[in-house]
Amino acid sequence: MKKYTSLFLLSLLFISCSKPKKVVIPEKPTGWQKIETPTKASLRGLSPVTKQIVWASGSDGTWLKTLDGGETWESGIIDGLDSADFRDIEGIDANTAIAMASGQPAVIFKTSDGGKTWIKKYDGPKEAFLDGMFFIKNAGYVIGDVVDEKWMVLETKDQGETWHELELGPNGPIGGGSFAASGSGILADEDNIWFASAGKDSKIYHSADKGFHWEKYSTPIIQNEDSQGIFSMARIDIDAIVAVGGDFTKSDSDLNNCIISIDKGKTWRLTPGKRPSGYRSGVEFFSRFGWLITVGPNGSDFSTNRGDDWERFSDDGFHAVKVDHTTTSVWASGANGTVAKLIY
Repeated sequence: MKKYTSLFLLSLLFISCSKPKKVVIPEKPTGWQKIETPTKASLRGLSPVTKQIVWASGSDGTWLKTLDGGETWESGIIDGLDSADFRDIEGIDANTAIAMASGQPAVIFKTSDGGKTWIKKYDGPKEAFLDGMFFIKNAGYVIGDVVDEKWMVLETKDQGETWHELELGPNGPIGGGSFAASGSGILADEDNIWFASAGKDSKIYHSADKGFHWEKYSTPIIQNEDSQGIFSMARIDIDAIVAVGGDFTKSDSDLNNCIISIDKGKTWRLTPGKRPSGYRSGVEFFSRFGWLITVGPNGSDFSTNRGDDWERFSDDGFHAVKVDHTTTSVWASGANGTVAKLIY
């Protein structure tokens, strides 16, 4: 009898342990945990791989990496380029990352040994200004400012080993460009590519066939000056996209600084409720809790209703915000070597 009783209790224990745990959604994020790093560089490049592995990059040729959630860091200068601004980085794993420099030189480097060595994989023409990268598995795209009345769109199919410019990149206005905001002005999936132009002509460019054909869509974001427009985009689901921006010379202004599309970027509307509390340079969707998180120099805001209303939760300022690949943590980076982890 004792034998069967033990088996019965073990069965109950197994059933109890195998029940899926219910995710408890906090009411709101409570702030940021700032983490000490070994640099004072301005960090616009940010790529958390997991809640432990995080890559970042920025001014003065800086790269840095943690493997223990920010307790310790490795850092250095990419290929000795201490005057380059690496405004985007894509971490693949603890050993592999691809870093992109904006301005001149317009270069892309890759490390496969954890940052010990960086190998140049792309060197753009003197007119080039690279704005951001987006990767899907081994494939990736880079968007660059208009050169000879055509947007630069680079593609890799081998995890950044080789790059080529798409022959059918979209036409663009003379002097047209996109804000180099940690690569968050470009999105992609298996078939689609979206990127945002900036300044007085802030529109969405979209290809539904990997860059063979392009459409251009108007947006209601503020765009009367070169300092205005879309800085960052985030996808909520297969159809919904949220974009933020504003005027980087007016950090406290919330005038037309957030827009929403529910048809894959074809049409856009302004946030109907309370807007983010100032110019915003980064936005991410934290699917674990259904939160949108947006950051800028004067603070951070979040939304629980897909961008229709926003609430300020921190006065800490940042350049970029990213969710790790496992969707278990949210990280931010900014001026003076600032890195932080979301608290909730």
